[in-house]
Amino acid sequence: MEKPRVLYISQEITPYLPENHMSTIARNLPQGIQERGREIRTFMPRYGLINERRHQLHEVIRLSGMNLIIDDIDHPLIIKVASIQQARMQVYFIDNEEYFKRKSLYHDPEGQIHADNDERMIFFCRGVLETVKKLGWSPDVIHCHGWLTGLVPLYLKTLYKDDPIFANSKVVYSTYENDMKGNLDKNLSKKILFDDISPEAVEAIKKPTFNNVNILAMQHADAIIKGQKSYSPELEKAFEAFEKPILEWDQEDDYMDAYADFYDSIVDVESSIFAD
Repeated sequence: MEKPRVLYISQEITPYLPENHMSTIARNLPQGIQERGREIRTFMPRYGLINERRHQLHEVIRLSGMNLIIDDIDHPLIIKVASIQQARMQVYFIDNEEYFKRKSLYHDPEGQIHADNDERMIFFCRGVLETVKKLGWSPDVIHCHGWLTGLVPLYLKTLYKDDPIFANSKVVYSTYENDMKGNLDKNLSKKILFDDISPEAVEAIKKPTFNNVNILAMQHADAIIKGQKSYSPELEKAFEAFEKPILEWDQEDDYMDAYADFYDSIVDVESSIFAD
């Protein structure tokens, strides 16, 4: 029987970036799910502060070479890959010289938010989905970690809704603490509309705050995971308003089974290849 497939998309993963709550979960969860009999693929951005030599990143020529259009400008998509040997797991990196060469994540050395973080988010989310299409790999579950992945649920429910690669995919969105100091570019929603997405679909990010990016992601996701114990009142209200399957925050170290069971619960029972 074909193994269930889980696609992980995270804005941070250790050991490529420093350890924090999100990067640690995004590193350990795919391994744990793979060890439970699932097939996995994992993606993150190739930030400029990642040491390519130390982590032995190399370009995947057969996947690179596409151009993504953002705000009427072509941007080359480069795909790199590295292996976490002890986990028997590969990590794919979305790269672009303009968006990810700088030696920082989301803010400059003075703490100011990068002005193009909105376009970096568009590029990363589209880049992952286009690469998965090129791989010809149909995921049963797509699990997104963090605000930089926040457009993936929207894209899956609009641009890619008729794509056979994603026809049966369920998307899960994990929310984490606010590490975005400031708002994204005010024209974010207009830039997305170049992709023929209706204004109604992006109403939540008319003002592109951290909370609103998360609300947009939750709006279009099939299920939500609380990655921390508490949230702002605005996000807590959104959790209740959407009435979607929610996995509550769990501080236990052994959370793998809870996540695996949650994946099972959102996949169509009759056609599920997750069921034992």
